[in-house]
Amino acid sequence: MTNVLSAKVLMVEDDKFLRELAIQKFTKEGMKTIAAMDGEQAVMLAEKELPDIILLDILLPGIDGFEALKRIRANAALLKTPVFMLSNFGQAEDIARAKELGVDQFLVKANYTLDEIVVMVRESLAKVKASPQRLSS
Repeated sequence: MTNVLSAKVLMVEDDKFLRELAIQKFTKEGMKTIAAMDGEQAVMLAEKELPDIILLDILLPGIDGFEALKRIRANAALLKTPVFMLSNFGQAEDIARAKELGVDQFLVKANYTLDEIVVMVRESLAKVKASPQRLSS
């Protein structure tokens, strides 16, 4: 993994406005941002690009965020990649399911600004970088 500032972020969001806003913000912060609009594309890009962190919406066209997370975690190269799941709702069953599938953070979109999410991404990347178990990508 490279410097936290030059990290590769996979942003999975079907809402064009939110996706483009996040891309602009992470790019401004010096991070390379890859975008996916649906679950299938998310899995394909995750396997191809091996991002340093994944931000994954739940409600997506095609396969949902849960199925995408399940497939991502099934890939050994992505097993330790931090995944933040984003939702418009904070239903207990969604949080429990996400944790069972190996999510690192579950965030309700309305509770966080994009700036706060960027800070959480940086903190998570710094922890991964400091962890001896993480393989270089």
